[in-house]
Amino acid sequence: MNENSFYVRYYVGHRGKFGHEFLEFEFRPDGRLRYANNSNYKNDTMIRKEVVVHPAVMDEVRRIISESEILRENDQKWPVPDRVGRQELEILMGSEHISFTTSKIGSLMDVNNSTDPEGLRCFYYLVQDLKCLVFSLIALHFKIKPI
Repeated sequence: MNENSFYVRYYVGHRGKFGHEFLEFEFRPDGRLRYANNSNYKNDTMIRKEVVVHPAVMDEVRRIISESEILRENDQKWPVPDRVGRQELEILMGSEHISFTTSKIGSLMDVNNSTDPEGLRCFYYLVQDLKCLVFSLIALHFKIKPI
């Protein structure tokens, strides 16, 4: 791995009445953003999108991750995945490679009641920021109608 290596993958999902429902996205080293959303609710179909983002977007994702200080955290005391679901976050940034796994977080109350509220809060807010950015990028790229 070199100093410029960069990769991010996030997954949240569960298996339930409607099958395997999940949301997953990844920022790949070549600038590709891959997005998948599988909801079988009311026979919905899987949504898959892929787009190449500008290097400035990749720099912004790196900045968001760096400022979150998530690379200093450890998921040993976080809630383990259960029947409600699981979340996974994998980050490769330079020579650092981390992977987190925890249960779905319903609200900040779940974070505050955990055995590691500071670490889980860092994870929670980082995931919110990344999801917001990804949803915005996908919406901008695929839903804007030209005049």
